[in-house]
Amino acid sequence: MKYFMIWTFTALCLALGVGERRAVAQEGTIVFTPQWTAQAQFAGYYVAEAKGFYRDAGVNVVIEHPSATQPAMSRLRKNECQATTLQLCQAMEIVNDGIPLVNILQTSMNNAMVIVSASDKDPLTLIGARVGIWSVGFGQLAICMSIKENLNYEWIRFAQNMNLFVAGALDATLAMSYNEYYQLVQAGIEVTGKNVYRFCDHGYNVQEDGVYMTREYYRTHQDQARRFAEASRKGWEWAADHPSETLDIVMEYVDRELVATNRVMQRLMLEEVLRLQVDRESKRREFRLRPDMVQLASSLMVENMMLGREVTYEELMP
Repeated sequence: MKYFMIWTFTALCLALGVGERRAVAQEGTIVFTPQWTAQAQFAGYYVAEAKGFYRDAGVNVVIEHPSATQPAMSRLRKNECQATTLQLCQAMEIVNDGIPLVNILQTSMNNAMVIVSASDKDPLTLIGARVGIWSVGFGQLAICMSIKENLNYEWIRFAQNMNLFVAGALDATLAMSYNEYYQLVQAGIEVTGKNVYRFCDHGYNVQEDGVYMTREYYRTHQDQARRFAEASRKGWEWAADHPSETLDIVMEYVDRELVATNRVMQRLMLEEVLRLQVDRESKRREFRLRPDMVQLASSLMVENMMLGREVTYEELMP
């Protein structure tokens, strides 16, 4: 397999997270840093703050988004935030690197990753194709799949947009069904059942976003962590019941953070994120990490040498 300068999230975190730990700005405050810029992917947390759910739970929460030079995990390592969102595969890499983490709330119950090909062809037929992948990680599962399926993809990293793919420089690209997928649709790219490969439909349904703290912090702030998680869950449940008002709240955050997007894109994202929170089997929002999905992710990543050892469900639980 050919790799084109793949930067894993873990490597970036290790490079940026070597400073001394800094004191929390205010004792008892949880600084929460989502893993990306302001968008509907984090709507439940915005709702929890805007509707006073954190305040009612007796926990002071400050939401601070990451920057290009200060990714979320780097902030967590340096004690500049106390909680962050991570995909399960990312969290497992970080635990494997010797940083114990605790999952205090799981929001994603289904995998959102897709591969979109530039032509009306099944991505699994594009042997040796040039395929876009995020430079800051998120593609662990795709690399595992490509090795297992003997696809010999040449991975081409991109930062945060679909320009390389839209310009015709790539044969295919990874995308999230709630984000880049809709960027492609808005850019006029034709997507069909034939040229879109959905990982969740092919034996790779691994959960993604959850809220994590370092075990060190959790050990001394268990009650605070529990109240934060419960209020965050309440925010997501309210968002599912009030999508229109939730979208208004999301757009306030987007405007405040000067994020280049639009209401239509954020509405589509919110709808898809909420859909992915419903477990396929129980048909409910369970807000829990599934042991079977942890086992699947760990096995795939160990098999493809992305983990040096198995990371267990028990390691990630409080």
